[in-house]
Amino acid sequence: MKLYHMLLFILMSLMSLGGCSKDEASVTPELVLSVAQLEVSQTGETKTIHLKSNVNWTIESSEEWCSIVPASGSAGTNAIMLTVSENSTYEVRTSSIKVTAGDMSKTLELTQNENYLLALEQSAFDVSAQGGTVNVGMQLSNDFEITIDVDWIVRNDLKSLADSTISFDVDANSSFLSRVGHISFTLNDITAKAVINQVGAELFIPADKNGVESEALTLASKMVAGWNIGNSMEVPGGEIGWGNPIVSKVLIDGVKAAGFNAVRIPCAWDSYIVDQETYKISDSWFARVKEVVDYCYTNDMYAILNIHWDGGWLENNPTYDKQDQVNEKQYALWQQIAVFFRDYDERLLFAGTNEVHVEGVYSDPTNEYLSVQQSFNQTFVDAVRATGGKNAYRNLIVQTFNTNILYGVKYHKMPTDMVEDRLWVEVHYYDPWDFCGQESDYTPQWGEAYTDVSDWGQEDWLEEQFGAMKTHFYDKGVPVILGEYGAMLRAELKSEALEKHLASRNYYLKTVTRTAKMNGMVPFIWDNGGTGNNGFGLFNRSTGEVVHTELLLPLLKVQIIRKNNL
Repeated sequence: MKLYHMLLFILMSLMSLGGCSKDEASVTPELVLSVAQLEVSQTGETKTIHLKSNVNWTIESSEEWCSIVPASGSAGTNAIMLTVSENSTYEVRTSSIKVTAGDMSKTLELTQNENYLLALEQSAFDVSAQGGTVNVGMQLSNDFEITIDVDWIVRNDLKSLADSTISFDVDANSSFLSRVGHISFTLNDITAKAVINQVGAELFIPADKNGVESEALTLASKMVAGWNIGNSMEVPGGEIGWGNPIVSKVLIDGVKAAGFNAVRIPCAWDSYIVDQETYKISDSWFARVKEVVDYCYTNDMYAILNIHWDGGWLENNPTYDKQDQVNEKQYALWQQIAVFFRDYDERLLFAGTNEVHVEGVYSDPTNEYLSVQQSFNQTFVDAVRATGGKNAYRNLIVQTFNTNILYGVKYHKMPTDMVEDRLWVEVHYYDPWDFCGQESDYTPQWGEAYTDVSDWGQEDWLEEQFGAMKTHFYDKGVPVILGEYGAMLRAELKSEALEKHLASRNYYLKTVTRTAKMNGMVPFIWDNGGTGNNGFGLFNRSTGEVVHTELLLPLLKVQIIRKNNL
């Protein structure tokens, strides 16, 4: 009986085992992956995917650089971590991630980005002023982009990547200023930069006296009548900024036709600096100033080019704390101006500054103000002479403190110059100011024929001032330019007051002009373009036509007084 029960138990057990195998074999495997493709960064990283299966499963990578945890599991939803090491190659690499569940399998394609290589064999190049070719060698792994930040460097030829060298042409540098350009190579998020340093052309050229033979007094005698293009080229940031149209050849032709043979060009430069480290002046501004100078040249007129108010960086800073900074800039600007106009003959003169003074201070200058202001004059002369060529002999004009006659007579010292008899001195004259330029309800007349006049600045003062300039400068061989003078038009006066004003103003301008000529001064009347109330204008700036003929004709008649009348 016991044997019977034992055999029965064994038989039932075998039947039970056979039933389980049959149930499992009847299950259809299911396998779902959360992604079919995966991208990994070049630096390597760990990514998590999810796997869902109804049976046991395994997972493996075709590449050793991708490890998987866990590598197997049972039915259910499972998180799988794929850890990829850094790709140190310069090619994209891939791994097939195979998942098997029962008799089913799926593959996930994993892609890892390549490592990028971009390295320059040389990062800085020195190029002569004559220009040349720069060959930039590099190591690189893929296509790249090139950008150049200046127009004087041009890509020449892209050679094969096996050679990995690119050539660039560098233009000749006509300026004496050195310059720097950058060539940038960009591959993906990598940028390598080549710096091109080019020296400037030779600053000094041999002295050339041809066309600049006249010494100062001789040249001064050739200037009959002078006129200012005021409130145009000296406007910071643009010549039309103060209401005048651009200076045209039509205007200069009209000035010439009226009888003037010399033009003073007040000019700004600071607004046109394109590199604050070298103080490089814009090429386009040089081209524009040249146009205006050439308007004068084509009319066989003399031209005086200066640094005017120019925002006040020089004019308002004759102090020790600003001296070095201002002189550095003064030197750099005048070297550029001098080099650009170096080939012009003696009809072009340079004037170093304008009305240098401390803003709001009109008393006698201190020793500090005087010495600093006169250092600006010396810097100007040194900078121009250092360029050689015709500039070695060019006539140059320096200014008294605030272009004031009294200060000039009392304090002015001429700069040291490497050539004799080529320096002039400049003063301005607007005395008395309440008649000439002060905008107020009180509008006095001027001259001995009138009673309602200022209590100073009449004919005796004028003769004393100009006579002192003759004694202290002209008689010692230094010509004097009266760079500015004038009296504004008070057109809003009525009837008799206006008649007296016009007659008095005409008399003033004629008398100042005559007295200047009698004392060896070359007068340049101020014109700010305005021909209406409070204006100093003589010409229509658009057409070049004379606006105040009744003023201009008498004024020009006295200009014929020449050196032999002194």
